[in-house]
Amino acid sequence: MLEREHEIAELASAATAAAGGSGSVVLLSGEAGIGKSRLVAAVRGVLPPRGRLLVGYCDDLATARTLGPFRDLADDVGPELAGVLRDGGDRDELLDALRRELTRPRRPTVLAVEDLHWADDATVDVLSYLVRRVAELPAVLLLTYRDGESTAGHPLERLLGQAARAPRLRRLELAPLSETAVRRLATPSHLDPDEVYAVTRGNPFFVTEVLAAADVDAVPPTVVDAVLATVSRLDPQTQEVLAQLAVVPSAVHSHLLDRLLPQGIAAVAIAERHRLLDVSPDRVVFRHELIRRAIADALPVARRVLLHRRVLAALAAQEGSDPSAIMHHAVQAGEVAAIVRFGPRAARDAAEAGAHREAASHLRQVLEHRDWFEAGELADLLGRYAVECTTIGEISAALTAQRDVVEVCRALGDARELGAALRWLSRICWMAGEHELMERTADEAVTVLEKAGDDKLLAQALSNRSWQHLLAGRCADSVRTGMPAIELAAEDPVTLSHVLSTVGTAQSQLGLPGGRRLLEHSLRVALSAGSADAACRAYSNTVWLDMQELRFARAGAVLTDAIKLAEGTEHLTFLHHFFTLRAEVALATGAWNQAVADAELVITVHPHVQPLIRCPALTVLGLAVIRRGRPGGDALLTEAWELAQRMAEPQHTVPVAAARAEAAWLHGDVVEAVEWLAPAYAEACRPGHPAFRAELSYWLGKAGDPVPPDDSDHPYALQAAGRWRDAAAAWQRAGCPYHHAAALAESTEPDDLLAALSILDDLDARPLARRVRHRLRELGVPRIPRGPATASRTNPAGLTGRQLEIVHLLAAGLTNAEIADQLVLSVRTVDNHVATVLGKLGVSTRRQIAARAEALGISLQTNAC
Repeated sequence: MLEREHEIAELASAATAAAGGSGSVVLLSGEAGIGKSRLVAAVRGVLPPRGRLLVGYCDDLATARTLGPFRDLADDVGPELAGVLRDGGDRDELLDALRRELTRPRRPTVLAVEDLHWADDATVDVLSYLVRRVAELPAVLLLTYRDGESTAGHPLERLLGQAARAPRLRRLELAPLSETAVRRLATPSHLDPDEVYAVTRGNPFFVTEVLAAADVDAVPPTVVDAVLATVSRLDPQTQEVLAQLAVVPSAVHSHLLDRLLPQGIAAVAIAERHRLLDVSPDRVVFRHELIRRAIADALPVARRVLLHRRVLAALAAQEGSDPSAIMHHAVQAGEVAAIVRFGPRAARDAAEAGAHREAASHLRQVLEHRDWFEAGELADLLGRYAVECTTIGEISAALTAQRDVVEVCRALGDARELGAALRWLSRICWMAGEHELMERTADEAVTVLEKAGDDKLLAQALSNRSWQHLLAGRCADSVRTGMPAIELAAEDPVTLSHVLSTVGTAQSQLGLPGGRRLLEHSLRVALSAGSADAACRAYSNTVWLDMQELRFARAGAVLTDAIKLAEGTEHLTFLHHFFTLRAEVALATGAWNQAVADAELVITVHPHVQPLIRCPALTVLGLAVIRRGRPGGDALLTEAWELAQRMAEPQHTVPVAAARAEAAWLHGDVVEAVEWLAPAYAEACRPGHPAFRAELSYWLGKAGDPVPPDDSDHPYALQAAGRWRDAAAAWQRAGCPYHHAAALAESTEPDDLLAALSILDDLDARPLARRVRHRLRELGVPRIPRGPATASRTNPAGLTGRQLEIVHLLAAGLTNAEIADQLVLSVRTVDNHVATVLGKLGVSTRRQIAARAEALGISLQTNAC
């Protein structure tokens, strides 16, 4: 392959390493037609002994084929995985079988998945599972995709974000062919190589098509024209064959080919000879997707509909056909009967496989014909659609659908169904920020189900209401409502775990005994029941309480377990939430780079997360920016405040109000903060929010609007009472260096202020450090330490010159003792420098330093003399 020697060598190296047990991820990207598929095919020539290449394809369907790339492997893998793929086993069975297939002894594997920009959610979930584990497998995960094809929020963005953190990752970005390479390709023909290059601009697919047409003058400037010029020279029968195959956006397997074409595989011989199709004994596929699209798009609409109907009839008559493929052709053919027949099944298959976007798409298409269904069936479809929309974050669509469910259930007069629908509507209202409707529907759900005689559904409704009381800061009401639900949910472990977690959290906030025990019991119940959702919720409440009680070390330990569970079960909503909580812990404990990394992951890699996750992530990022004196923090906090106001819950409004107050104080204009502090403080004064109350009372005092003293022993309460030294000690015990320094900064003693300044300079907390230096000058202190050098301020991680030296030596693999010897420092001093460097880079081990430095743009190159 011309000009692809480097990429082939990279793939050969990865395959060889996999044979030795060191698996890796290879990301192969480039524009359409750049040669990704050809490079994948070239892997066969560089495989180690007994190595194998497995290739699966994502297809350009109206609704993606669920697990399509893995279904393509069924004929090329062992009987266990093949059976799971053919029988449609659940996701865990598939993951286990796939992992065992890739660990077959002495059989290194390159698993290539092509065209990930068309991947369904379930495929991305399986690949995410493999990405996290491939380093332990004798396998290479080769993933191809087109640059710029995925939109914001596309599952591919999430997968690429995860792949970026893989231990062994190779990126291959294919460039167009050079003029020299095009000249070499064109030499055997009679075409002018310069003209070929001018028309194709080096795109390998365009070059190949122009050369196959053997007439550069007839080649239009786009690939569509090139393909149609080639097709127009074929006989009418072959053109009809190509038109029929072009409406199938995937490989056409032999059983379907025989039904569509009377002559079977013989009918494609001419098209294969003209290099439009790739033919194998079991399937036919267009040599490039752009060929298929060019032909299909050129068809008149009426003819295209007719061709889709033929495919639909063939698939519907074939037992075991993929329902999502049937749905695609039914929609394109406008066959309503087939849509309403196969759509619900296709949606169920997609949902069970974790492809929730595809499930929602199928149901959306089905519900365009809701008059075909009886009322009960319609309510079920609408309810399923609401669940899928909630899962993928389309809250507005979920709210509309669930409202329709409620109205249908009212008309049916079934109290049980109505109560269950109202409860779920209430939860969606919370996500949508519709708090008045949330509380009204939650109350109605309880009222309806109290008369329905179904204890299980009533327990769910009471648990939901108890949880809403907790979110609103009504802890006593939460306990009162939740206690009956605990008894009713005795035989329903998921609901029992939910209500135990809620009541346990509320009791803990009220200072009542036994709250922690209920919360711990909630987690045990959830784990025993195998409910990841309930367990994640128990973890979340535990971490939140630990943070309120300033037990950040324990919170971090719990988060490690929580993240492991959320990642392992692909529970993305909770995973994003846990990243946000970890960012809050890191911010409090001075690991600001880690805090920024986690917050940015939530905000940038996952920009469409729910407001209740985005809001605290914005708060963390805004505070980290403002405390370092960098621009943009106020805008982040403004957006966080707008989201908090919509949600109207103390857990959101109070932290953002406090953050804005701190920002205003650092800017020297804290008086205006009273405007948002006062209402937030009123919310925090409800029973159950001692930490919130102490923090806001402190900031109100700073703003010149003091409130009655808080008699708690919270460090903020101590500071508000003028007991800054006790507060400083408490912050230090909690492991909060910035707050420790801020408390010391309230002293009038130079030694305390100098101690605060040392901490602040190490954190690069410039605004507060400037205040402390100003105070020291006022006190007449003659020698005030200078702040971090300019070089460290412009450094992306705020590293000093010495710390940059440490980074270079650590990346080179030196031990602390070797670094001490080279820099003529004590080992203890180097130990301190290494700890600081790890914190500033936001990593936990020395092995992560090189990758993190590269990501931050810190050069590790050494200048030779």
